[in-house]
Amino acid sequence: MLELQNVSKYYVQPLGGVQALSNVNLTLGGGAEQPEIVGLFGENGAGKTTLMKSILQYHPYQGKILLDGEKISRKNIHRLSFATSEHSFFPGLTPVSHREFYEMHFPAFRRKRFETLMEFFELPMHKALKHYSTGQQNQFEVILALCQGADYILMDEPFAGNDIFNREDFYKVLLGILEPSETILLSTHLIEEVENFIGRAVLLHEGKVIGDVDSLALEEKGIGLVDYLKETYGYRRDRVSKALAAK
Repeated sequence: MLELQNVSKYYVQPLGGVQALSNVNLTLGGGAEQPEIVGLFGENGAGKTTLMKSILQYHPYQGKILLDGEKISRKNIHRLSFATSEHSFFPGLTPVSHREFYEMHFPAFRRKRFETLMEFFELPMHKALKHYSTGQQNQFEVILALCQGADYILMDEPFAGNDIFNREDFYKVLLGILEPSETILLSTHLIEEVENFIGRAVLLHEGKVIGDVDSLALEEKGIGLVDYLKETYGYRRDRVSKALAAK
C-alpha cells in the first residue's frame, strides 16, 4: 500500500512562494485482486507532477509518504517506476542495451513484456534512442516504466506526441498485461480517452484533493467522468458565450 499522509509542498521563489500541495491524503493499492488504474486529474498547475515527484522523493516535502508502512528509501524505491515526457533513458543507447542494463539492476524486470510492447509499438531494437521521434521516445519511456518490475507505476502525461490510434490500442493492451499486484497512477488531460480504462479518479485543485471516486460508483449513478469533473470543479458553462459577447 502506498500512503500519502498530510503531504504538503511549498516552492520558494525569488518573488514569493507557491503552495504546490496542501495536506494531501491519498492511499493507492494494497490487497487488490486485480490491477488498479487510477486517473489523476486537474488543471495546469494543480499539483499533479509535484505529487508524483514527491512520491518518488525527487524533492523535499512535509508530511509522510509510506510504502507498506515504511519510508521510501534505496531499499524499496525499486518498487516505484516513472514515465514522463521529460525522459529518463540514455539517448545514446539502443533498446537492447537498455534491456541489458535494466536486467542487471532490476531482478524483477519483465523481459517478455518488454519484447511484446516493443513489437506492439513497432520500435526498432537496435537503433539509438536519440534517433527515435519524440512520440517513439515517449512510447519507450512507458515501456521501461511498465517493465521495470515495479508495483506502483507513475505516468505523467506519457503519450505527448502520440496519435490517437496508438493511445487507444495501448490502453486496451495495458488492461490485458497488468498483474494484480500492479497499480498505475496516470496523470493526463485526455479524459475522454481514459474514462473507460481507469477504475478510480482522483481530482486535484490548487494542491488539494477535491474528489476521489470509483468509476463503478459513477456508472451506477449514470454520471460520466467528464460531467463529474465539470461539476466538481464548478465549470462555468457560460464562459464561452461571455467571452464572445465581449468581442
